Amino acid sequence: MQPTHPAGEQRSWAKATGFLIAIYLVGLAMIAGVVLVANKSDGGGGASASAASGAGATIPVTLTEFKIEGSLMAAPGPITLEVTNKGSMDHDLSVKQLNKTTGTFGTGKTVKLDLGNVPAGEYEVTCEVPGHKDAGMKATLTVKEGMDHSAAASGSEAASGSGEAGGTPNYAQMDKDMMDSFAKFPAKTKGEGNQVLEPKILPDGTKHFELTAEITDWEVEPGKTVKAWTYNGMVPAPRIMLNVGDKIEVVLHNKLPVATDIHWHGITVPFDQDGVAPITQKPIEPGQDFTYHFTVDKPEMGMYHPHLHGQMTLPNGMFGQIQVGPTPLVTGKTVAGVAIPNDVKPVMDFPMVLNDAGVIGFALNGKSFPATAPIVVKEGDWVTMTYYNEGLQSHPMHLHQFPQLVTAIDGIALDSPYWADTVLVAPGQRYTVMFNANRKGTWVFHCHILNHAERETGMFGMVTAVVVQ
Repeated sequence: MQPTHPAGEQRSWAKATGFLIAIYLVGLAMIAGVVLVANKSDGGGGASASAASGAGATIPVTLTEFKIEGSLMAAPGPITLEVTNKGSMDHDLSVKQLNKTTGTFGTGKTVKLDLGNVPAGEYEVTCEVPGHKDAGMKATLTVKEGMDHSAAASGSEAASGSGEAGGTPNYAQMDKDMMDSFAKFPAKTKGEGNQVLEPKILPDGTKHFELTAEITDWEVEPGKTVKAWTYNGMVPAPRIMLNVGDKIEVVLHNKLPVATDIHWHGITVPFDQDGVAPITQKPIEPGQDFTYHFTVDKPEMGMYHPHLHGQMTLPNGMFGQIQVGPTPLVTGKTVAGVAIPNDVKPVMDFPMVLNDAGVIGFALNGKSFPATAPIVVKEGDWVTMTYYNEGLQSHPMHLHQFPQLVTAIDGIALDSPYWADTVLVAPGQRYTVMFNANRKGTWVFHCHILNHAERETGMFGMVTAVVVQ
């Protein structure tokens, strides 16, 4: 039931309400008068309001794997980028010189990026999702006087680099580029990573290792040399191979421009040797040295890298294998109907380090196809291999023809090993596998996220081959 009021109170309430409405209408009239005066002061055409609204160029931009397409030309003034993700994965669009970014957004979505009032100049436009810029997602926004964006839009080939006029890909050129990329494999490049680091044996039996952290030139693929962050000048870093019971010391010389440390990922060490500055130790400042001491007392498959500034140093090259004891091997068992001989002796045992970001980009063992090293064996040979994912994404590693027998995960031998056609390796994980190269041929071996292995200019990135002679 609603509350009731005497008639006198209702009349008083009505008078008060009428008074408030009158005041409100007077206020609206005053506001309208101010707006009218403002419009008259700029000539009555509303020019000031138009300028304040930021009318200018709106440029459609399309993101795919791995390119940025759009007529990125405009006159100085307000510019908005209307960005559509037509790719198969998340992307962003960033103009770092203007401190503007869409942030990461998903496939099929469109985001407007207001760049504000942009002066004349050239501005780099990139996708900052790790690895995407290096895979080709970069373009230039040209802003200059007299530039008519609507006219520029008709010249999409020059603006976006996407092929023929109107944005139609040049399919014949794509075919040629793909065949050319295969013909170059395996290409020679300067530098080889994963080299075993030999220790100096001290009088008490301690194994002494020296590592120098520094920025050096590294040729990722033919003609592409980058400033890599390295240990001892190589990517991946030197392999540290140990036996159970070894007492070791590792001296790190920091020649980087930032403080650093070494984290022994997957290796059992004392708290003060875990390499997580400033929690377990003080940061190792530029120009300083630091010595790690520990004893390894069980078989483990680990990797070492900086923990401090890891988001920058790892994608740019600072990662390496450290192994205690032999690689886990399966012999004398039948797995899913396949008998593994008792006398299996792998002819090759090596790390396969996966990367997808930074200056190294999509790479296997620090190199991008066609500079990746082929795995050359004889028919019937067995091979053991351990994946180390030092990247920022998961990678499904697919070996044509030869099933992979997974023997250990993160260095822990499996009670029930299993066969896999494709092995999915997440960041930080290690998967140890073995396979029997029992059929002659050149068999492709690659990450099965296909745009980690192919682009319009041909094969690249996370691809190599098993060559069975």
